[in-house]
Amino acid sequence: RYAILSHRWEVEVTYKEITGLAKMDERRREEVRNRPGYQKIIRSCEQAMKDGYEWLWIDTCCIDKRSSAELSEAINSMYRWYQDAQVCYAHLNDVDDSTFPAEQNVDTFDKSDGWPEWFTRGWTLQELIASKQLEFFDKNWAPIGNKRKLAHVLGDITTIPYDVLRNGLAGKRLSVARIMSWAARRKTTRVEDRACSLMGLFEVNMPMVYGEGKKAFQRLQLEIIRTSGDHSIFAW
Repeated sequence: RYAILSHRWEVEVTYKEITGLAKMDERRREEVRNRPGYQKIIRSCEQAMKDGYEWLWIDTCCIDKRSSAELSEAINSMYRWYQDAQVCYAHLNDVDDSTFPAEQNVDTFDKSDGWPEWFTRGWTLQELIASKQLEFFDKNWAPIGNKRKLAHVLGDITTIPYDVLRNGLAGKRLSVARIMSWAARRKTTRVEDRACSLMGLFEVNMPMVYGEGKKAFQRLQLEIIRTSGDHSIFAW
């Protein structure tokens, strides 16, 4: 039993830094502790403890990205890890009010089409769908709703069907083009992550090669066609 975090990356703390914190000199340690990413670790751990969980998984500090083998395994397993978690905490770091933003507001969220930036990122799509229980928190970690109660609003924001938001993709006969459309406006920092962040949604596995650029998405398309036989991907 474990909880898991979904979030928009800021200035984060790596695996190397979190495991080496005790050995750092005081000045370096304070710099790490003052990062938004460190405070995020502390607050999500506090929430997990409050909810009775002994373990919490966070992508920033639980993957040793110095190891290409460990990174590849994590990317290929990510969807399942979110699916198997008892609860996912979604931290919306640009929501100041202690209520979920139920209406589009381009003044407040001018950089992300009027919605919290979490809804524009590539990785958070699979995290939203895979998590069976997802709790939203505002900037200050006040709870602002959950996926089940907000399913209709989330459907308006993401165009993902109500039933998928409530029960996931299992047993659904949705075309590749339909699922791809949900990711159309989402962005990733690395070009290759456009492909990485979709692998779990299509139940495909493939080795990731950072540095190959757009070829990663082409490989993903070929793998989807090979495993599903669904050619609707060409219509997307």
